[in-house]
Amino acid sequence: MPRTVSLPQIHESGVASRATEYEKKEKCGVFGVWGSAAAVRLAYLGLYAQQHRGQESAGIVVTDGRALAGHTGMGLVPEVFDDHVLDQLNRSLPGPVKASVAHNRYSTAGGSTSCNAQPLLESYIGGQVALAHNGNLINADALRMKFEEAGHLFHTTSDTEVIIHLLASPLQQKSPDPIASTLRRLQGAFSLVFLFPDRMEAARDPWGFRPLVLGVLPDGAHVVASETVSLGVLGAKIVREIEPGEIVTINDAGVRSRRFAEPAPRLAKCVFEHVYFANPASLIFGQNVQQARERMGETLAREAPVPADCVMPMPDSGRSAATGYARQSGIAYREGIVPNRYVGRTFIKPTQTERQMAVRLKLNVIPEVVAGKRVIVVDDSIVRGTTTKAKMDQLRQAGASEIHLRISCPPIRHPCYFGVDFATRDQLIAHNRSVDQIREYLGVDSLHYLSLEGLLSCMDRPPASYCTACYSGDYRLDVEHPQTELVLESDQLRIFGTQP
Repeated sequence: MPRTVSLPQIHESGVASRATEYEKKEKCGVFGVWGSAAAVRLAYLGLYAQQHRGQESAGIVVTDGRALAGHTGMGLVPEVFDDHVLDQLNRSLPGPVKASVAHNRYSTAGGSTSCNAQPLLESYIGGQVALAHNGNLINADALRMKFEEAGHLFHTTSDTEVIIHLLASPLQQKSPDPIASTLRRLQGAFSLVFLFPDRMEAARDPWGFRPLVLGVLPDGAHVVASETVSLGVLGAKIVREIEPGEIVTINDAGVRSRRFAEPAPRLAKCVFEHVYFANPASLIFGQNVQQARERMGETLAREAPVPADCVMPMPDSGRSAATGYARQSGIAYREGIVPNRYVGRTFIKPTQTERQMAVRLKLNVIPEVVAGKRVIVVDDSIVRGTTTKAKMDQLRQAGASEIHLRISCPPIRHPCYFGVDFATRDQLIAHNRSVDQIREYLGVDSLHYLSLEGLLSCMDRPPASYCTACYSGDYRLDVEHPQTELVLESDQLRIFGTQP
């Protein structure tokens, strides 16, 4: 059985209530390091650098080359891991820790509960494995149903556990390359880091939905992370992106690469990573996020000019685009909305009045900056619209004479099935509504979204290589009917149309 550090779990109170304050949820962050005696601390720092990608839970699993042990908990990275916990992880195995894999999570498949915290750590016929996953599988429900019909027991509600059941199945274990055989049976978005006692394996889906990069530390230890900002924090050098359809094996012998699939004919790099999710300091798909967002703001200023006294960002996500908008338009940049960095995660809002006060507590408008002014407010996106409306009401109450809202991406009209938490149409304010209807609801004088062509013109890669499904409805995969056909035969899971 897996060895787990016996430590008290973080109380879950308040996690769900916090999620209601936001219109978008980050996906997840994965991290792994092999070949360092400081693997536990490095994992902690790597997760901390990617905290923006998931704030519901965090976990670290370690190996000494012979066995795995780990700890997960609900909450932010420093809530789950203090010095005592990190020290226990370092002493959790007979030998010295040499590698780790880590994960921070926002739930996009499966609920926000402690059982779904990753990395998942399991034992199977092949030994022990830990798995950290960024993305979302569209055929997970079908796979899970077949496994459950065969008598398999699941410990989580996460789609990630399906991957471990596939890996442990007799069909995959008989394959010359069980991991490659497993990955060929997945449909959807997955950037994965597996940790076995003797090696680490990192893999990326053939469509390239989610980022995953390889780096090397000054002492020669190798690092895998969702974002390059983690590598920068650790002083690691960026080696390259892990390619779509690639598996990278890292062990004491070094780094090896193989393919489980060729890259898809039409790649699907998530453009929303650049719009909102990623850290501005990161290189995502080879392009700096800060520079991309400033380009979006510049393009937005060209597409939707308007006379105004100042340009101000909606903190913090609109700051980069607002900088670009102000530079291109020549209108003064001002900070008229200030975020309160100390609003607690467990702030409970039982009444409508208190919910309204919570919005005001989180974002403070400066009346002296906005009163009597024509303001251009730049934000990255609008999903549900309720929080944006409350922010616009604050500006109006502070005396803004005109409010011109500019959004640095197109209207989000379609659900995302690949790891972003707006998976139903009824969550989207832009679904079946015109821009003018949205403008009227928000109570602003004008509203303009960046065009899809304008957004893609800000990207360094060819436009066809990005997933824009949430804007355009152009899904690279059949989300209604995943391609994998499943049958049970001789108590083994067989999947037709694929080869081991």
